[in-house]
Amino acid sequence: MAIKNYKPTTAARRNMSVTDYTGLSKNGPEKSLLAPLDKKAGRNSYGRITVRHRGGGNRKKYRIIDFKRQKHGVEATVQSIEYDPNRSAFIALLQYEDGEKKYIIAPYGLKAGDKVISGEEADIKPGNALPLKSIPVGTFIHNVELYPGKGAQLARAAGIMAQLMAKENGMALLRLPSGELRNVPENCMASIGQVSNIDHENMKIGKAGRKRHMGWRPTVRGSVMNPNDHPHGGGEGKSPVGRPGPVTPWGKPALGYKTRKTHHRSDKFIVKRRNGK
Repeated sequence: MAIKNYKPTTAARRNMSVTDYTGLSKNGPEKSLLAPLDKKAGRNSYGRITVRHRGGGNRKKYRIIDFKRQKHGVEATVQSIEYDPNRSAFIALLQYEDGEKKYIIAPYGLKAGDKVISGEEADIKPGNALPLKSIPVGTFIHNVELYPGKGAQLARAAGIMAQLMAKENGMALLRLPSGELRNVPENCMASIGQVSNIDHENMKIGKAGRKRHMGWRPTVRGSVMNPNDHPHGGGEGKSPVGRPGPVTPWGKPALGYKTRKTHHRSDKFIVKRRNGK
């Protein structure tokens, strides 16, 4: 997929670009794999706003994705590559030999009519899913499980891929897109290849209204607020922060502040942090 630019008929259109969707299916999603998706607008189960600047946006339904790939040894045909409003990557509709249909995250290069399969004996080609112990060292993978049977949690965004670096003592060493080196049990499933829609990062939103369609509301800088609304607020004209560093509206450091638990139970699996330490 490429990036599509428009003639600058307006000021916003001049700087706007979209992903070229010409290669995607125009038949609409598979009705049996849709689920309702209520709007939360950044609120938790108590109804309190825990994520600011969310709300509105176009209505959409959730596509039920098969992140586990546990239908081993049964070949599936790719029916179509589709757009998913809930994620940056494209999705692929599979139809198995027994007639069952499922969605998966589409890897780069997969197209309608291709065959995919999961299991230890599967070939090393895009779209196939195997346990890490069956994948050769150096292979680029995506859709990786952290815990066997739980479903993929790592490397699922558009254009992303992880790399299998080594296998030892029942663990597989992965280099994640962030640069982190992490051990994962080698009986976890992973899919071969790079996630589709690799040009997603080059897309320019172009105008504020497009972010509203995505469910994002306006964000106001703390420096233009009053002192009772934000620690950065107040002063005559444009004023500096007035602190050693920028802070959140609640006074916590906003840059370089570590939020991860100091003794996290998964620390033992991280060989190298993403910040290089």
